Amino acid sequence: MAEGGEREELLSPSPVSPAKRLCSWPSPPPHYPRGSSGTVSGGAGGVGGSCLTPGARPHLQPESLLDCAAKTVAEKWAYERVEERFERIPEPVQRRIVYWSFPRNEREICMYSSFQYRGSSGAGAAGGAAGTSPAEEGPPPPPGAAAPAGPAPGAAAVGASPGLGAGASAAGGGSGEGLPFRRGIHLLDSGSVENVLQVGFHLSGTVTEPATASEPAMTYKVAISFDRCKITSVTCGCGNKDIFYCAHVVALSLYRIRKPDQVKLRLPISETLFQMNRDQLQKFIQYLITAHHTEVLPTAQKLADEILSSNSEINQVHGAPDPTAGASIDDENCWHLDEEQVKEQVKLFLSQGGYYGSGKQLNSMFAKVREMLRMRDSNGARMLTLITEQFMADPRLTLWRQQGTSMTDKCRQLWDELGALWVCIILNPHCKLEEKSCWLLQLQKWSDLDVCPLEDGNYGHELPNITNALPQSASHSPDSLSRPRRTVFTRAIEGRELHWQDSHLQRIISSDIYTAPACQRESERLLFNSQGQPLWLEHVPTACARVDALRSHGYPKEALRLTVAIINTLRLQQQRQLEIYKHQKKELLQRGTTTITNLEGWVGHPLDPIGCLFLTLTEACRLNDDGYLEVSGGPFSGLGEVIHRESVPMHTFAKYLFSALLPHDPDLSYKLALRAMRLPVLENSASAGDTTHPHHMVSVVPSRYPRWFTLGHLESQQCELASTMLTAAKGDTLRLQTILEAIQKHIHSSSLIFKLAQDAFKIATPTDNSTDSTLLNVALELGLQVMRMTLSTLNWRRREMVRWLVTCATEVGVRALVSILQSWYTLFTPTEATSIVAATAVSHTTILRLSLDYPQREELASCARTLALQCAMKDPQSCALSALTLCEKDHIAFEAAYQIAIDAAAGGMTHSQLFTIARYMELRGYPLRAFKLASLAMSHLNLAYNQDTHPAINDVLWACALSHSLGKNELAALIPLVVKSVHCATVLSDILRRCTVTAPGLAGIPGRRSSGKLMSTDKAPLRQLLDATINAYINTTHSRLTHISPRHYGEFIEFLSKARETFLLPQDGHLQFAQFIDNLKQIYKGKKKLMLLVRERFG
Repeated sequence: MAEGGEREELLSPSPVSPAKRLCSWPSPPPHYPRGSSGTVSGGAGGVGGSCLTPGARPHLQPESLLDCAAKTVAEKWAYERVEERFERIPEPVQRRIVYWSFPRNEREICMYSSFQYRGSSGAGAAGGAAGTSPAEEGPPPPPGAAAPAGPAPGAAAVGASPGLGAGASAAGGGSGEGLPFRRGIHLLDSGSVENVLQVGFHLSGTVTEPATASEPAMTYKVAISFDRCKITSVTCGCGNKDIFYCAHVVALSLYRIRKPDQVKLRLPISETLFQMNRDQLQKFIQYLITAHHTEVLPTAQKLADEILSSNSEINQVHGAPDPTAGASIDDENCWHLDEEQVKEQVKLFLSQGGYYGSGKQLNSMFAKVREMLRMRDSNGARMLTLITEQFMADPRLTLWRQQGTSMTDKCRQLWDELGALWVCIILNPHCKLEEKSCWLLQLQKWSDLDVCPLEDGNYGHELPNITNALPQSASHSPDSLSRPRRTVFTRAIEGRELHWQDSHLQRIISSDIYTAPACQRESERLLFNSQGQPLWLEHVPTACARVDALRSHGYPKEALRLTVAIINTLRLQQQRQLEIYKHQKKELLQRGTTTITNLEGWVGHPLDPIGCLFLTLTEACRLNDDGYLEVSGGPFSGLGEVIHRESVPMHTFAKYLFSALLPHDPDLSYKLALRAMRLPVLENSASAGDTTHPHHMVSVVPSRYPRWFTLGHLESQQCELASTMLTAAKGDTLRLQTILEAIQKHIHSSSLIFKLAQDAFKIATPTDNSTDSTLLNVALELGLQVMRMTLSTLNWRRREMVRWLVTCATEVGVRALVSILQSWYTLFTPTEATSIVAATAVSHTTILRLSLDYPQREELASCARTLALQCAMKDPQSCALSALTLCEKDHIAFEAAYQIAIDAAAGGMTHSQLFTIARYMELRGYPLRAFKLASLAMSHLNLAYNQDTHPAINDVLWACALSHSLGKNELAALIPLVVKSVHCATVLSDILRRCTVTAPGLAGIPGRRSSGKLMSTDKAPLRQLLDATINAYINTTHSRLTHISPRHYGEFIEFLSKARETFLLPQDGHLQFAQFIDNLKQIYKGKKKLMLLVRERFG
């Protein structure tokens, strides 16, 4: 029986779910003594290099023959095959096989515990702590040789994702501290891993998360099953719901790799049970049930019943399952990958649409697929299949197809990467035929679906398939009906026609010294250049797809050799094109065309051929010593005088070259950067024959953008290049002027020009140094251009832009302010010009900031007044009040602004605008003008009987109070307007009450005297108001009774009470009110309950 201290680990944590093969027991073999301690030790042969510190090399005796054989068997053979092959396996041999069956390479643990792998930081210990796996002991054979079974050398460090994904905590940030792998290392280093036990092919232990400020310490039970150096199943008590392993699984795995001598090791449990007699077995079972009776008792009783039944299914099978005995022969040997989580995460990311984070996560998953492929891990294709299934199930595909709309650029890029990955898998040099056939069948099924996205890359011409050379004739019919349907998977399906058996290709990828033979046959002359270097004459994207396949499947040297051959081929073609260009240069410049007729375009191509070549070269850390910068021109130069209208922008590259060349050759650096400022796809056509202009180019406005085109990103890169030049040219007037012209010509985004203006302003006005006037003027010019660009278009930042421009002009000086005030109509709307620009220019803050003398202040004020009157004439509704404010200190201008307001009152001004101006005039001490404006406003107003909360009520009350204060004549003039415009009884009664409280004529206007007498409601002008009020109450009463409900009866009675107060103002008012009540009783006698309430209150 197992030792008492191990009893608790037997059923905790809950069993994982590997394939449990049946273990039978033969006749009892002779008993072999066991090791007393039961722990893993070096023994004969030790543990090799598996527990060494990173970078250390063993200085022990060579591995024993037993360990050498056990390592190979543990990696290549299922343990069941070993048992079938040999009738009896000595216990020491079993122990070594079981020992070496656990994964030995931390890279693989890292690969399955995070999206991100960094060989020097993110997986700091993974590079050396685990030693070297058998698959890394030598270079892989070239394509065409036997495929290796293990992972490829150096695979994990390449193809790493650019960011963190679902497997990484947000807390990790850029340092990777939140990655499960790094957290697992911290848990291991902090001693959080305990109770580690290996029983056969099953590893268990506990991992304790330390307490935090908000969480107590938590201990999780972890279980891992493994087979042939691969983890096949994991379970953790933390309930991790993610694609990759949690930090606790990582910690336990690394504990087993780094500290194997501290792990208790037992043979599969079936071997231990086999050595027990009946009494020991019974005691074992009873203790087991006692320790876990609440969990296993029902299952134990069920199994006992089945075993005691001779006809039960369990008795028809020889042997019994053992979860610790490893996988069976028929089980697939692959790393554990949670397929459901892969599906859920991809589905989640797709459902988030075009958000930046979701696209980044999906790209990280694609990078993980490449990493798996490079490690020769079968889960690479498996994971890509799961991803593709979710992509095909994306409901947006159906929506886009029904609406006839195209997907976004970011979605298209994701689909391109998906298709390119399938091309890599189909072109795997060591892909088995049955696997390739299965994948091709699945790809064809996806491609046949109606919702499968079409391949976006035909550019209106019929392009060749992946196996043919690109035709250079531009005479193909653009009719889309004549082209076969090509989907994103078509190139991968066409990859079945490609093979690796070509002898020339085999020699290229197999040797670094393959050169032309001394005696070449005629057919061989096209296979080498003049230096004898091999060429590979194949459709360039197809050839690069081969390179990508070699890279992706762990053949970096072979990929590099093929890349060099492709580049040699391209260089030879370039030389030939350049010769043609030199002979035709003058004619081409005059026509504004190039000799390039490539209809397909390689940058942004679905297979990304240029990116593939670049990555292969950079990964190899080799520089092209023969490279040179072609600035003078040529058909292939993106910095030449003439470029193709769909030429790839060179902004980022030019920014780097500008910074590198500036200290050595400023003229060349500026020339290069200015040429690179162009964005041909957005340029307007240049004048024909203008070859003297330094920025002349072929550029027409295209009917469509190139498929690789992501406008926002490219324009931001263009902006960064311009900003770099502005910073470098600070203080150099001539260079700044040239850069300014380039910006104004080539940058078409107002937001980005505004950003450049702000950047230039910040650089020109440092807090601790003097202002740079040259760069400040550039900032102002850029700001003026932004104003002109956004004047007639909607821009949510427009108000911010206007305020910034005034600030910038203030920094430049008074002449700049005068200039923008005088030319306001080309820069601002009338509202902006009066409320922001002019108001800020004449403010006290501006005067103090510029230390203006009296003539300068007067000049600014005069310009502001002129601007105000012009704006008021153009848009009186919005600018009349601002114009009056700006013209306050000049009588003539103020009178002109007032007359503009009066003239506009009869036109389109609203009562609200007129009331606002009228109140302003009263505030400034012009009550009669205020009254005139208020009267005009009243004529524009119409207040219905039920609008007792209308916002204009306060204005009406103010106007009546103003007229009452001016005198009886003004009140008499306003009351008819009130009676005509206001039909709300409560408002009229309020006006009537206010007019009877005080005597009119209290405004104190010179030449006028107040009578001191209260006005009577029986005489004019209040009699007219009284009658109107009573009529309003009568009309409102009938209107309310038409659709009144019982819950409004009480409110109606209170309304009648207010009406009675008004009715009683004249002498015969009580008779009128009584007659009014009688009429109500007669007309609405059907409303008995209401009329009863009326009688109770009014008799």
